[in-house]
Amino acid sequence: MKELLRRLLIRPGLSIELILASLFANLLALAPPLFVIQVLNRYVAHGVDSTLMTLTIGVVIAVALEFAFRQVRNRLAKGVSAKPDQQIAQAGFGVLATAKAGALDRLPPGQQREIMSGIDNIRNAYGAANISTILDLPFALLFLGVLYLLTPVLGIIATIFAAISLLIGLLLMATIRQPTRQLTDTARQSNLVTGTAIQERDTLRAFNAGNFLATAWQGQHDKAQSFYRSIISKQGLLASLSQSIVGLMSVTTMSIGAILVVRGDLDVGALIGANILAARALQPISRFAQIGEVFLKAKQSSALLSEFLKLPREAETGSAKRDYTGALELRDIGFIYPGATGPLFESLNVTIPAGSICVINGSNGAGKTTLARLIMGIIEPNRGQILADGLELRQVQPEWWRQQVIYMPQEPGFLNATIQENLTLNAPETEIGRLNQIIDAAGLRKFLDETPNGFETQITDNGRKLAVGIRRRLALARALMTGGKLVVLDEPTEGLDGEGSKVVSAVVSNLHKQGHTIIATSHDSNIIKQADIFIDISSKPVPEIRHAEPPKSEAANEQ
Repeated sequence: MKELLRRLLIRPGLSIELILASLFANLLALAPPLFVIQVLNRYVAHGVDSTLMTLTIGVVIAVALEFAFRQVRNRLAKGVSAKPDQQIAQAGFGVLATAKAGALDRLPPGQQREIMSGIDNIRNAYGAANISTILDLPFALLFLGVLYLLTPVLGIIATIFAAISLLIGLLLMATIRQPTRQLTDTARQSNLVTGTAIQERDTLRAFNAGNFLATAWQGQHDKAQSFYRSIISKQGLLASLSQSIVGLMSVTTMSIGAILVVRGDLDVGALIGANILAARALQPISRFAQIGEVFLKAKQSSALLSEFLKLPREAETGSAKRDYTGALELRDIGFIYPGATGPLFESLNVTIPAGSICVINGSNGAGKTTLARLIMGIIEPNRGQILADGLELRQVQPEWWRQQVIYMPQEPGFLNATIQENLTLNAPETEIGRLNQIIDAAGLRKFLDETPNGFETQITDNGRKLAVGIRRRLALARALMTGGKLVVLDEPTEGLDGEGSKVVSAVVSNLHKQGHTIIATSHDSNIIKQADIFIDISSKPVPEIRHAEPPKSEAANEQ
C-alpha cells in the first residue's frame, strides 16, 4: 500500500476530494438498510401511505446520489493514477533509450521486455476500480459501527465473520505469492522461446528445428499452466469461501436475531436491516481479498522496475570542442565482457592523427565491433582512456560526440519511420539538397526512385525486410548526414556486391581527400591499401600496431 500512499500524496488536493467522495458514497449506502428498517417498523405497523412514499423518495434520491459520488470517485481515482502511471512508463522507456549500452547488454532482451510489460501490471493494480475497493475497506467499520448501535450482539457476530474473511484472504494471498513468482519466471522463458520462433523462422525450417523448439516451448507451457492452475484454484477457493462466509454470517445473524426478536430485545425491521448492514460490511473485505493477486504481480513488477531504473544513464552534459579535428588516441585500453575468462584485448595504445586512415583487422569475434563501439562511446573500456583532441570520451557530451562521427555499424538497424526521418535522425535540420547529394553518393537514387513515396516511404520491421545491400547503403547515407571529421566504418562492404563495394570505396576516398580521419574494420583491399595504421585485433591479449611504410620516393626525399 506504500505505492497507493505515494500516489495520493502526489496530488493531495485531489486525494482529499477522492476520500470525501468515498465518505459520502458510503454514508449514502446506509440509506437502503435504514429504509428497510423504517418500512418494516413504521409503514407495516401503521399502514400510512404517505410515510411509505416519503421513505421511498428519500431512498431513491440517496441511491442516485451514491451512484453519482461513486462515478465522481472513479474519475478522481483515474486522476490520482494518471500522472504516476505516465511517470513510470516514461521512466522505464527512458532507461531503454538512454541507459548505458554496456549496462543494458547485461540484461537479456526478454527480461527487458518483461520489465516493460510489467508496467501494465502496475497500471492495472492501481486502476480506478482497485483504488475504490481499497478506499471502501475502512468504511466497513462504518457499517459495523451502525450495526453495533442497532444491536451489539449482531455487531460482534458481523465483526467475527469480517475478521475471518480478512484472515482467510490474507492467508490465500500468501499462498499464491510463490506460484505467481514462478509463473512470471516461466512466462519469461516461454517468451524467449516464442521470440526465437518468430525471429529465427528460417533457421527452424532449414535445419528441421521445429520439433526441438516445440518441445522446449511445450515444457515451459506445461509448467506455466501448472502454476496458473494452482493460482486459479486458490482464487476459486477464496471466492467460494467468501460466498460461504456471507451465507454463514447471514444464517447466524438471522438465527441469533430471531432469538432476540422473540425475547423482545430486537424488532423485525432492525433484524432485517442488521442482516443487510452485515453483508455490506463484508463486501469490501471480500473484494479486497480477491484482488490480492493483482497487487502481488504489481509488487514483483515494481521490484524489477526499481532495479532497472538504477542502471546508469548516459550523461546529458559534458565537454565539447568548437572545432574537432578528427584526431583520436587510444591510451592503455583494456576491455573484458562480464563473465569472460580473459580480456578481449588490453594495453591497446595507438595515436591516430587527423586525416589518417586506420584499418582494424581480426578474425570473427576478435573484438573489431567492440572496438568500434568503444570509439563511439556506446560502451566504456574497463581500463584506459579514449581521447578526442585531448578530450576524454567519458567527459564529453555524448550527443555532441555522436554528431562528430560518421558511423556505420556492421549490423545496421532502423526505426519504424520514414526513410527521411531515419536518415536525418542525427541531423534533423538537413536540407533536401544536401539529402539528395548524400543519396547519390550512397548509390540509392535508383532505389529511391522505385519506391512509391520516395523519402516518405515507411521503413517497417526495423529495416529487416530490406535487402542487405539496400540496408547497408541506407546506413551509409545515414552516417554521412553528420559530416563529422571522424569516420568509423564497421565492415562497410560486407554483404555488398561489386558495385556497392565501389560506392563505399569512393566514399572513403572522397572523405579522406577532404581531410576526414577514417577508422574502418574491413578486409576490403581497396580500403586496406589506403591505410596508414593497422591494428591487428587478433593478436592477444595486446593488439599489434603497424604503420604503413611510406612510398620509396618519399623515403628517399626524407634521407
